[in-house]
Amino acid sequence: MSKNKDNTFRVRKLTFITGLLFLAPFLFNCGRSYNPDITRGSTYLFQTGHPEVRIAAIGLFDQKGNPGINVTADIVYGSLIYKEEDKKYTANINITLQIVSQKKDSSLGTTRNYDLTVQKDNKEIIHSGEVFTFQKRIPIKPGKYNVTVAVTDKSSKKQTVRSTHAEIPNPKSTEVSLTNVLLLARNFDNQQKHGYLPVTTYDVPGKLDSLKFEFQVTKKDPNKHLDVDMKLVRFKSDTMPAREMFAPNPSPSTLPYRGIDYRDETVVQTQKRVLRSETGNILIQYQTVRPKRGNYRFEVNLKGAGIDEKKDFKARDFSVKSKNYPNVRTPRELAEPLYYLMKKKNYKKLMAIKNPDSLKQAIDAFWYNNVGSLQKAKKVLQLYYQRVEQANKQFSNYKEGWKTDPGMIYILFGPPWYVERSLDHMQWTYGYDRYDPLRNFEFIETKIPSKYYPYHNYILQRQNYYFNVNYQKIQDWLSGYVLTHDL
Repeated sequence: MSKNKDNTFRVRKLTFITGLLFLAPFLFNCGRSYNPDITRGSTYLFQTGHPEVRIAAIGLFDQKGNPGINVTADIVYGSLIYKEEDKKYTANINITLQIVSQKKDSSLGTTRNYDLTVQKDNKEIIHSGEVFTFQKRIPIKPGKYNVTVAVTDKSSKKQTVRSTHAEIPNPKSTEVSLTNVLLLARNFDNQQKHGYLPVTTYDVPGKLDSLKFEFQVTKKDPNKHLDVDMKLVRFKSDTMPAREMFAPNPSPSTLPYRGIDYRDETVVQTQKRVLRSETGNILIQYQTVRPKRGNYRFEVNLKGAGIDEKKDFKARDFSVKSKNYPNVRTPRELAEPLYYLMKKKNYKKLMAIKNPDSLKQAIDAFWYNNVGSLQKAKKVLQLYYQRVEQANKQFSNYKEGWKTDPGMIYILFGPPWYVERSLDHMQWTYGYDRYDPLRNFEFIETKIPSKYYPYHNYILQRQNYYFNVNYQKIQDWLSGYVLTHDL
């Protein structure tokens, strides 16, 4: 069996496993035991050489009362192949959009194809982590649908397929209905360029200043009064970077083990809208400034005569992370992941620097003073932050991917040669000997992901003998030896 040096994993499939490890469901459900109508957005999906795509879809009625599904696809510029001509960089892609009814005996559905050209006059687009946003509204009858978006790079012929769900309530029903919640955001630094755009992921980058939640209530009876209660809550969650490989293992009662505690919530904002004589498809918007970093839920409850509060509930979960997440660009974003290479007292001093220019100089000095050669230092830091960004895309959950235990091991040691996993165990191997304790890392998943707890929360099984392994790997990074040494 040969080594895999790419950024994708070779996986040996064991019992009880369905699907790939990091390709979690695109719309997780979690929260109330009696109501799973909580959406979270698309996961990240990183495959070397493939377009990187994130999607969102929601069923809504337009101003004329016509039903349709709004589909949004964010495509990372730097994941496409470009051709240079006349100082312009051009990529050609094809987007296939398929909407299929969830009813097996239904013929409802449609397939659309779009050929698009992505073009910039800045070479930075080749490595850009920014996204090109594709939006379409597809008229279709009310119902429940599976939505699939396939993006093909015409130059590489590589394709990425993402799927999600969308539902359009029946407007002819006499019962009150509530659509899912759409999360939108706006960056006021670019307000001349863009308005509010849908957020396709669970993670909201910190550069987005304002958030807006949209949903529709369908109400036929003008004599039926409704209270629309809206609430933004923050959940207590683990936000710390992973501890050292040789530290004590966390106990089940601790927050690092539990990850996020849905029982411990803080109400951030509330608002009520009263619907009296209004009828039809009523669009309701809730706007707020972006809250501080953390994990949140925006909830909608309908209350009134004949309303089943267990049924008429929708929510959108999201997490506010760093400014350019999942990428790292600012001095603060570059400084934080150095946690794994620095002594605690030195890291504390680094993070105490408030001025961005001074912080950037301190980061440069850290790499140069340790590695020695300027040219080698540039290669080492480039590799380090590449792994940080890939850790964010592969292991992101309730906190940044680089802060998770798998993220820490991935950054320090790179992609494992082999991955084996069972129901709640995962083993990463960096060598041919699957039993060498110094070349194998075992992770325990604290909870099996479900609609009530939708995260992969893997905890490294720490050992005292990892002290020397951890120390040597840090020295490999600080000396630049990591460029030529696998482990």
